[in-house]
Amino acid sequence: MEASTPEIIPAQSDTPEDTPSPSPGPQNMTKFNWLKHSRRNNPFVKSRPSLTRDNSSADLVSRQSSSSDFFQNSRMNLFETLPKPEGQNQGYMKGVSFIGWHQRTKLERVLLVTTAVLFLGILLTATLFLTTRGTAYLPVPPCYQPETKDASVCLSSSCIYTASEVIRALDTNQDPCDDFYEFACGGWIRNNPIPEGKSTWGIFSKIELQNQLIIRYALEKVNVTDGGAEAKARIYYDACIDTNETIEKMGEKPLLSVIKELGGWHILPSTTVQHHKWNLQSLLQDVQNTYNLGGLFNWAVTEDDRNSSVHVIVLDQGGLNLPTRDNYLNKTAHKKVLDAYLDYMTRICMLLGANKTEARIQMSRVIQFETELANITTPSEDRRDEEGLYNPYTIRQWQKEAPFLNWTLFFNNAFSLVNRSISDTERIVVYAPDYFRNLTKVIAKYSKTEEDKRTLTSYMMWQVSRSLSTYLSKSFRDATKILRKALFGSEGTEESWRYCVTDTNNAIGFAVGAMFVREVFHGEAKTQGEIMIDNIRSAFKRNLEHLDWMDSETRNAAEVKADAITDMIGFPDYILHKEELDKQYEGLEVKPNEYFQNNIAFNKFSLTNDLKKLDQPVNKTKWGMTPSTVNAYYTPTKNQIVFPAGILQLPFYDGDNPKSVNYGAMGVVMGHELTHAFDDQGREYDRFGNLNQWWNNATIGRFKKRAECIQKQYSDYKMEGQHLNGKQTLGENIADNGGLKAAFHAYLDYSKTARVNVTLPGLNYNHRQLFFISFAQVWCSAMTKESTKMQIEKDDHTIAKYRVIGPISNLKEFSNEFGCSIGTKMNPEHKCEVW
Repeated sequence: MEASTPEIIPAQSDTPEDTPSPSPGPQNMTKFNWLKHSRRNNPFVKSRPSLTRDNSSADLVSRQSSSSDFFQNSRMNLFETLPKPEGQNQGYMKGVSFIGWHQRTKLERVLLVTTAVLFLGILLTATLFLTTRGTAYLPVPPCYQPETKDASVCLSSSCIYTASEVIRALDTNQDPCDDFYEFACGGWIRNNPIPEGKSTWGIFSKIELQNQLIIRYALEKVNVTDGGAEAKARIYYDACIDTNETIEKMGEKPLLSVIKELGGWHILPSTTVQHHKWNLQSLLQDVQNTYNLGGLFNWAVTEDDRNSSVHVIVLDQGGLNLPTRDNYLNKTAHKKVLDAYLDYMTRICMLLGANKTEARIQMSRVIQFETELANITTPSEDRRDEEGLYNPYTIRQWQKEAPFLNWTLFFNNAFSLVNRSISDTERIVVYAPDYFRNLTKVIAKYSKTEEDKRTLTSYMMWQVSRSLSTYLSKSFRDATKILRKALFGSEGTEESWRYCVTDTNNAIGFAVGAMFVREVFHGEAKTQGEIMIDNIRSAFKRNLEHLDWMDSETRNAAEVKADAITDMIGFPDYILHKEELDKQYEGLEVKPNEYFQNNIAFNKFSLTNDLKKLDQPVNKTKWGMTPSTVNAYYTPTKNQIVFPAGILQLPFYDGDNPKSVNYGAMGVVMGHELTHAFDDQGREYDRFGNLNQWWNNATIGRFKKRAECIQKQYSDYKMEGQHLNGKQTLGENIADNGGLKAAFHAYLDYSKTARVNVTLPGLNYNHRQLFFISFAQVWCSAMTKESTKMQIEKDDHTIAKYRVIGPISNLKEFSNEFGCSIGTKMNPEHKCEVW
């Protein structure tokens, strides 16, 4: 093929499959996640900002921790808070008393059976009545016609629940050919207002809440004297819950101690600063290496994109504390955010002992400094060319490009933690060389006077304070409310147990995952999931034969890559083997009632494991998400798709549900992740996960033309008066469209051979229509205006409504099933198609 280079066949990892990998936690972000993707600076560090290479791992949906580095550790959650169970037995399902069947009288048993039968009859009658109202737009008969002679109605508890949820979510007064999202989700949105204190609420939120309750219950029954990984998770959780109020009693002292160790901060009278000893090199090393926190840039040890079997040091732009560069640069549109940010910064400084006036002046200068960083930061939509991001250097070469630091000294300082020396011939990769060249100029500007140096010091101390203040008392956590309100339209309050469950999962996620899996996951889901993936892969490959824009050689290579995609479902097997799980966390020391210090220890533990990877082969079977995560992702450097146990549950999947429901919900997720291997960025990686040109040049041109159609389509959509960013969301939109098509055709293949295809009670839609309804309803959600605006500006995923409308309006099979005439909104004459 034209412009091709030899493929690098990866070396085999020395780490056996499903064994603990060198790095221990859940944040090892691989390449593409369904919700949100960003390459993590350190996969296990919660406080340190991520490497902002925006498509390093494609999530199904954006993770809250990724949507803003600022909030990566704040006590903020988008999910509903629930009251703590009353009584001494606290936890999921605890404190509930059940009277056994044999303990009841004969009369009671007769009444219970009679009541159950009557209830089921009423439910079925009601659902039939509700679903036959307002169906004038539906080109379906008044009664469901089975697709096979052996079809039967499923009356299991999960089928009845699913049917009820589908009916409640529908708004049959809406024309599905005019706005399918409102048709599928109008009832859900009407019946599920955003809970007080939240900025968004949706199906994902509800599943996340359910999983948190399960984890809480599991954590609260762990034996803390065991000493293993699960015991560490319980100790960490208990320290966070802080029933002894140790956190409140300590107040600001733990953070002040860290600031003193870093040389002090001139706005705090309790710390002494020796300005004549000011040294940016030492300060950066202490903050970014010793404490593993954010600084002027991001760096990590991660897979080498050109040879994904080995690790390499990677440098990237960073340093901003608000979610987007536009928050700084568009001061008119974001005045409310900037004012709230300054108020928040000032409040934190005052809680640490600073004078209000002096703190406000100094923090204003810090915002100005961050604005200069924003000016030299490349926007995410301009960072989609993987080849363009890959810039290799030796450290000696790099020293000439960015001389504001002694880079050999900087890296030796970090790697001394693992007794590894770094020479100036060490190879590194830089994703944003221009950022560092311009940063050199900015640093020179802020190193001239004592006042400039104070501003730089204040910026670094603010990075420390922002990251670590979330582990302090309630007054520090409450200080974030005004900024959350400005950014998201809600204060984002939540109960402490929910924050602590999330934080424990972030820190010791695979130990928590073992507990979660034992409570809820069944092997049947994994087996059936693998079958679904194989069917979807086959449908995707078969579709390649009909793409006239691909040359035969590229098409054949695409089929080979599709076959080479590995899948991991549920959880890594090793987490259910205590010795292996304990070994993964053996270097992490957690202590009762020391929540702040536990997080300091966690950061060091994370950095240590990250640094050790440099001389180790890449473990291609390592998971980048914890088992309880309600998400999925694709990793291009591993050519791998992953589906945690957390998403393999209702409404995405249930073994009793009709296959049309499972393929419409979970199947589209699977198709989405598989298609990421062929989106505008994933296509640049070969079957081995190496950045390598394997496409014919003419085919690339035709691909780009079709991708431009998708980009324009989504850029024409508007929400809250603001156009969506089709360029920023291109990869996700390609995956959404390709995933829906592949999953639908995989379902059709299944239905041709299925002996029995059960139906849901009370629904008069055929299975193909139910497929599309199930697909749409996983995206039922509501958002505040502020949160909508933030997602449009920051996220590489499209707003939920258009994740439904965009793909179905491009798929002729949808219009065929719902009888949508050409020219209706859901069946436009001009359609966009890539895969």
